[in-house]
Amino acid sequence: MGTNIIVAPSILSADFNVLGEEVKAIASGGADWVHVDVMDGVFVPNITMGPLVVRSIRAITDLVLDVHLMIDNPIRHIDQFADAGSDIITFHVEACKTPLEIIKKIRSKGKKVGVSIKPDTDVKIIYDILDKVDMVLVMTVEPGFGGQSFMGDMVAKIRNLKERFNGDIEVDGGINKTTAKEVVSAGANVLVAGTAVFGQEDYAEAIRGIREASGLSSL
Repeated sequence: MGTNIIVAPSILSADFNVLGEEVKAIASGGADWVHVDVMDGVFVPNITMGPLVVRSIRAITDLVLDVHLMIDNPIRHIDQFADAGSDIITFHVEACKTPLEIIKKIRSKGKKVGVSIKPDTDVKIIYDILDKVDMVLVMTVEPGFGGQSFMGDMVAKIRNLKERFNGDIEVDGGINKTTAKEVVSAGANVLVAGTAVFGQEDYAEAIRGIREASGLSSL
């Protein structure tokens, strides 16, 4: 992992009436990745978007599509999301019994692999697969809803991972100028921001503000 910060606005907070325009706006505003939160109403209470939305975004941007599967038994849907144009596919370790099979499946599609853990999940549960994934996503809110407050006690989990993992450490939940500095100081380098970007009038200013607050530069 380098010393650069990656800002990945979450389209969960975008205006879906003009989703294409929203994606183009964050791209021109300096976003590095597009974060896509996929929820199935089973693993988490809400239902959001599926492969068709990923495909539609892929058609209008060259940005990295960072697809976060908050779904039960994710191996069933890897092919669909990979074929739709995902660049990184992240699954929840709590949502599967055989994480190695999911990792192998994602790899077979030529995609990067991420594994995510919920706030109440002990980081030790993923120690034995850290050498097999490209990214770990630490949830700093309970998955399933946007706009929640940042859980500060998750910073220790990020610091723990930094000592053992050389890949990307992504943080999702309650990220803003204040919390960005906290998580980056602990070792994170990928920041998912929802309302901190899409809830602002000037997306470019919001993205730049998060990046500058973290104390690190853009890629």
